Amino acid sequence: MEVTPSHTQAVNGWAAMDESGKVVLFSFKRRENGVDDVTIKVQYCGMCHTDLNYINNAWGNTIYPVVPGHEITGVVTKVGTNVSGFHPGDRVGVGGIAASCLDCDHCHRSEENYCDKMTFTYNSISSDGSITYGGYSNMLVADKRFIVSIPDSLPLDAAAPLLCAGITVYSPMKQHGMLQGEAGRRLGVVGLGGLGHVAVKFAKAFGLHVTIVSTSPAKEREARESLRADDFVLSTDQKQMQDMAKSLDYIIDTVSAQHSLGPLLELLKVNGRLVLVGAPDKPVELPSIPLIFGKRTVSGSLTGGMKETQEMMDLCGKHNITCDIELVSADKINEALARLALNDVRYRFVVDIGSTL
Repeated sequence: MEVTPSHTQAVNGWAAMDESGKVVLFSFKRRENGVDDVTIKVQYCGMCHTDLNYINNAWGNTIYPVVPGHEITGVVTKVGTNVSGFHPGDRVGVGGIAASCLDCDHCHRSEENYCDKMTFTYNSISSDGSITYGGYSNMLVADKRFIVSIPDSLPLDAAAPLLCAGITVYSPMKQHGMLQGEAGRRLGVVGLGGLGHVAVKFAKAFGLHVTIVSTSPAKEREARESLRADDFVLSTDQKQMQDMAKSLDYIIDTVSAQHSLGPLLELLKVNGRLVLVGAPDKPVELPSIPLIFGKRTVSGSLTGGMKETQEMMDLCGKHNITCDIELVSADKINEALARLALNDVRYRFVVDIGSTL
């Protein structure tokens, strides 16, 4: 582990040391609080499938040891001399971005998530040459420009996954006009997991008619009763899919498993839009005929910028939107990771860092 001279603050966390898929207790150093920095006592950290992929080196780019976690909430303990927007005691959150160049076109448009020089909250190399470590740890030092305030109305545990799952669906929903409150607009949400269930909550808050598209019939009751979805369609049932043809204005596809986009495109009206936010590890099938004959559009989206993330968090506070979570203690992270690999969670694990690490 590389330690620069300014990295003197002792931190305890959980790290994967190799591709075994397990995390272990790990002590490391974080940088001192700089003039633009905020030191945060981590209270909670959500568990994302991305964490699992980095732990297992599924993408072949893991820098071991890796301390995962990019859905971080906590309380400010110290601020730098150039920091005016945050104060000790404030409730804050940190998502997937630790830094960006701040000078490119994307950064100027508050799209730091598309900056070519973006640094991730973990498994990246910082400007000082050190490895970034994430929120499976008891303390974090973050640049003031990559922190958001958490409204007092939101519990820190259930707000944590909003910093990844929430912004990942909110950003494209806003960009493509899904949250403008137009009467009669219909949204399809493909996959009812960590991302999908938040997309349903945003959509219902803005008055959209919501159809869940899933391969699991066991999810229908919960989708209708708990999340107030209007319709539920089994993607494996050809008749149900045919009955829903040309019925949707938009689709948010949250599925990370390999699947064909053809049947989903058939659900869209003419001029309909399908947005991919899941990331299958193999190319998806995209038939040209339903795309061309329906004048339909397929696009993708990667989380959101900082301005948009704060906007989303404030909106969640106003509408009381949180994630449905299962809270786990730090010593149960490996058990939770094993269940996460099986999609055995409704709908997001959150690690209780503050009380158990």
